[in-house]
Amino acid sequence: MAIVKLCAQKLAVLLMLLSLSGCSALSVKERLDQRKLQQAHFTQTELKLSEGGQLRYWVGGQGDPLVMLHGFGGTATTTWLAMMLELSQHYRVIAPDLAWFGDSYSDGPANITTQRLAVEQLLAQLRVKHYHLVGISYGGLVSYDMMLKSSGVNKLVLLSSPGTFISDQQLQQLSQRFEREQPADIFVPEDRKQMRHLLSRVFSHFPPLPHAIDEQIYQRYFAPWQAQKRQLITSLPAYRDQLLAEPSSKALPPSLVIWGENDLVFTLEQGKQLARQLNAPLMVINDAPHNISNEYPHLISQAIQLFLN
Repeated sequence: MAIVKLCAQKLAVLLMLLSLSGCSALSVKERLDQRKLQQAHFTQTELKLSEGGQLRYWVGGQGDPLVMLHGFGGTATTTWLAMMLELSQHYRVIAPDLAWFGDSYSDGPANITTQRLAVEQLLAQLRVKHYHLVGISYGGLVSYDMMLKSSGVNKLVLLSSPGTFISDQQLQQLSQRFEREQPADIFVPEDRKQMRHLLSRVFSHFPPLPHAIDEQIYQRYFAPWQAQKRQLITSLPAYRDQLLAEPSSKALPPSLVIWGENDLVFTLEQGKQLARQLNAPLMVINDAPHNISNEYPHLISQAIQLFLN
């Protein structure tokens, strides 16, 4: 599921800034990203959740509201930064950090329902009743749930996210591809080496970094809230079974499915199944991995604009 990316080209600059400021290289990178968003007139705010906890989010741009939900292990900025900057020229972009990622958390149970309700609280706070919705990987599962259970979704874009097409056999095959016993062992690494094993398979090429920076990435994005993150993964089969058991006559919004040809997390066949179920066009990016939002942001932003217009 979509993960934080640290560009190799910026590494030398970050290390220089680190030596001058005494800050970690990762904190410098986060400040640079925040500055880009602020220069594009984004603002960052925290919403106090009704069940306890907080949801941190970015808002920027003008036009129809466009909600963007990141994947597992990432945040709004690590997943969407380039796309947020591009799409905010045409839409009012709303990009939260989901609960238990970044600086967001909830006192509710760790499952997709809690994630959906938190996003619904955010939209109510912002007085947004109708919106377009984009979700990648785990964020796509939350988006799929919102499509079925929330009102107001005008159009839906799912990236690398299979909806209800996650059979027990497919979960077992996923674990085998990543050489782990169960999916939670993949996406909730217990140290930087396990994190590196994950990153090497969701990116085409995740650059080698000094161990100190790998450790900073792990401590910032993977170490916190591990029990809740494991529960988010282990609760997915029950969520799938619940959706499959619920009859629905709700008219579904127009949808677009985008997939990487070489996705090792959710296979292209799962993307084809989802597109058939939603009667949606399927855009396949040749030779692309799972984490397409970081590797193909301009291409995906263009596809989203064409679909939404």
